[in-house]
Amino acid sequence: MESCCHTPTKESSNLILCPVCRQKGKSVPLITLKALLQPTSLETIDPASSYAFCSNSSCEVVYFSDIQTFNKTTLKVPVFQKDDALDAPVCYCFGWTRERIRQAVQDRQHPNEHIREQVQANRCGCEVNNPQGSCCLGNVTTVIRSFSRA
Repeated sequence: MESCCHTPTKESSNLILCPVCRQKGKSVPLITLKALLQPTSLETIDPASSYAFCSNSSCEVVYFSDIQTFNKTTLKVPVFQKDDALDAPVCYCFGWTRERIRQAVQDRQHPNEHIREQVQANRCGCEVNNPQGSCCLGNVTTVIRSFSRA
């Protein structure tokens, strides 16, 4: 099985813009939507469509295709990019919230190393746990840096 934190080499040729904020979306696997949409929203997905993730923090849309959108209220979990609360998940697989990362930085621990070890042990499941459908390490590093500067 391919690592969930593996960077795909194939780029989607049909990237589309979020219909609300007009930001370019990042292609997301259908399995991500199947895992994270609430049942009433899951019943409406078009399996033949390609979906993208909108990371714009001020946009309500999380997933979109050329015919459909899903906003953050349709997901089972808070979306890191759209929720700045301290208890919002940053690493969905291993339970790292902003608060847990803040505490780890304060205690001179290294959450990114812990997560990398778990990834290397083939324990992550970002494609089904993380709303962006891909590895969280970039998000974790960004949060660590923000707390390191504070």
